[in-house]
Amino acid sequence: MRKFEKITVMKHIFFFIVSMLVLSPAIAQTELPKPDGPQITWDNSSYDFGDLKQGDRVEHTFRFTNTGNSPLIITNVEVTCGCTTPKGWPRDPIAPGAKSEITVAFNSAGKYGRQNKVVKVISNSVSPQNQVLFSANVLSTKE
Repeated sequence: MRKFEKITVMKHIFFFIVSMLVLSPAIAQTELPKPDGPQITWDNSSYDFGDLKQGDRVEHTFRFTNTGNSPLIITNVEVTCGCTTPKGWPRDPIAPGAKSEITVAFNSAGKYGRQNKVVKVISNSVSPQNQVLFSANVLSTKE
């Protein structure tokens, strides 16, 4: 390459880099449109009960906000086994911006070791299957 060609290529590269630096803040500030409809936003979507003795019964309340722009309706809360029980969830529509909660109980009888459970929340949310997770380490009653 001749010296003149190198300078031209370097000018193009310099122009590209400067353009990207100037345009990147404008691109970063462009907000994506919010999905149209209700949306569940969890305060915390997971919880760890820590160490439990076999037979312990515990429960946790997962709190959330409808961050969408229309009422949220929860139609069902599904669990993966009989040791987990959804104790309560709102049956009435949850207005946009309103907060609510779902309580889940866990019975450690017959369980041992690390337990990881998934609770599916079926609703009319923009993403219709939301889930929360909880875990526990179940110790033998001999320990």
